[in-house]
Amino acid sequence: MKHNLLIYLTLFIVILLLNSNTYAQTINVKKTSIAPKIDGKIEPSVWSRAQWQPMSHLILGEKLTTNDFQGRFKLLWDNNTLFLLAEITDDVLFDQHADPLYFYWDDDCLEVFIDEDASGGNHQYSFNAFAYHVALDNQVVDIASKLPNGQPSFVTLNDHIKSRWQRSKTAPHNVIWELAISVYDDKFTMDKQHNYPSVELTEGKIMGFMLAYCDNDGSKQREHFIGSTYIEPVNGSKNLGYITADVFDKLLLIE
Repeated sequence: MKHNLLIYLTLFIVILLLNSNTYAQTINVKKTSIAPKIDGKIEPSVWSRAQWQPMSHLILGEKLTTNDFQGRFKLLWDNNTLFLLAEITDDVLFDQHADPLYFYWDDDCLEVFIDEDASGGNHQYSFNAFAYHVALDNQVVDIASKLPNGQPSFVTLNDHIKSRWQRSKTAPHNVIWELAISVYDDKFTMDKQHNYPSVELTEGKIMGFMLAYCDNDGSKQREHFIGSTYIEPVNGSKNLGYITADVFDKLLLIE
């Protein structure tokens, strides 16, 4: 009993030290003995172990109506994978760019932010943390580095996330999105991407995390950007997640 109390007290202190974002929360993520089938269908026998988490903080755009967008999600884990179930209500699903590397943030997409060691810090042009943009065609994109001309180098990382979604037949569309996420540390590089091992997940592990959604109903640019984490504006901007992992929430993996 005393041993368990000491473990949880230590984890609590670590979480307090790691939460540089005053508004950050810690989400307890339960382990699953059965991996969900990634097919865009909710399996109650698997997902009932997890609690719904809201995705309701407006990062970009004007105030939303509930018909335009609603979002919530669940998380589970096993030794090899972080599983994510997202339920999205979106009245228009829009994918204007066939090229997954071309202005992908202006299409409807799910964005998954992961900082494997919860170390925080800048990751805009590195893999200190990942900002996975998962498109409607299930392609996964992030920024790898800065090119000599100062422009970002966009890359596909489809090996990192397997995703599938299904939607209701009537608008506003209720979309069930399931993801199986392999977690990588900050030493990941593109030249070794196909041979680089993912991180083994264990009880007590803490990771930085945020989930967001790019919403576009048919405009040239996205109209809303909604996240799971409250972000304090810096110079009037809340769109900081793709730059720094300091604004992420924390995940605590538990049995």
